[in-house]
Amino acid sequence: MMRVLFDTNVVLDVLLQREPWVREASDLWQANDEGRITGYMIASAVADVFYIARRLVGLEMAQQAVQTCLDAFEICPVDRGALERAKLLPGNDFEDNLQIACATTANLEAIVTRNPDHFEAAPMPVLIPPDARALFLTPPEALHAKT
Repeated sequence: MMRVLFDTNVVLDVLLQREPWVREASDLWQANDEGRITGYMIASAVADVFYIARRLVGLEMAQQAVQTCLDAFEICPVDRGALERAKLLPGNDFEDNLQIACATTANLEAIVTRNPDHFEAAPMPVLIPPDARALFLTPPEALHAKT
């Protein structure tokens, strides 16, 4: 089973029902719920979800969003080492570099994001939701039929 980091934007697409991305993001979340993949978030992304949800939908819904994330995903810790590794990565988005650093430390096999250009330093595959959806939701027998 593939271990996959969900970028914050993909998580928020589901939690906030953001169009036009919610369908593909929901399918990936469902693949996680069904055990086809193991989804991860980094700890600071959970705080980001709370902050953004509170601004957009209020405190109660933000608290529910945090609980939903904790119920759905494994959480990668963010420690000084991860922060130091993120600081050394190229690119101008520290938050995305931190996700790369945490995914690398946790030996995750892929990152799913709508912004793959922010993850160029990632040593693992970086997938946009449509590609991840095709990969994770393809029935095993269809994969064997192609070979």
